[in-house]
Amino acid sequence: MTINTCIFDAYGTLFDVGAAARNVAKEPGQAQLAAVWGSLSADWRAKQLEYSWLRAISGRHIPFWQVTQDSLDWAMENNGLADNALRAKLLSVYKELPAFPEVPAMLKALKEKDMNVAILSNGSPDMLVNAVRSAGIGEYLDDVLSVEEVQIYKPHNLVYDLVWDRFDVAQSEVLFASSNGWDAAGAAGYGFATVWVNRDDKPQDRLWATPHRTLKDLKTIPDLV
Repeated sequence: MTINTCIFDAYGTLFDVGAAARNVAKEPGQAQLAAVWGSLSADWRAKQLEYSWLRAISGRHIPFWQVTQDSLDWAMENNGLADNALRAKLLSVYKELPAFPEVPAMLKALKEKDMNVAILSNGSPDMLVNAVRSAGIGEYLDDVLSVEEVQIYKPHNLVYDLVWDRFDVAQSEVLFASSNGWDAAGAAGYGFATVWVNRDDKPQDRLWATPHRTLKDLKTIPDLV
């Protein structure tokens, strides 16, 4: 079947999750953060994902914004940072993460091809609204779907069901793109055509399914539909 719907993960795929720590570290008076921002950012993201998986398998769901705060608290302690003002600053910047440079033009090209275009994210609805607005990509999206509707995190099939619920299209008509290898694998196992956006040149995850295609970034997504 022909692809008519393009679905994107948000954090790390459309939005640059490293930008929060990286950008705050450049501000005056942030020498301590500047020395460890790379490690902090990696820890923050790793714990964000770990906590989402652990909450999913234990049935202890909380909104992703709280997961994001809990993860930052762990990352700050692990990197020797104890500064409430810095914590507040990092969280504030995280709410307005920039999109990767190729994202606006890529989404615009998809809409010019009459594609359904949406986000499917672990993010809380208010987080996603802020990110979409700050990145200036709202005009290219038909919807922003959050796991809060089903109260469980990816890669549970209930999350991918949200695409069918919203667009009423066959799984084989959906192209799903994620920078998370485990998410791309989950979507492939569900039945979507999948693209793993491997920005960091990482090995492929050993899971129950594999992505159908691997790209370095999102620039050529419109060529695939």
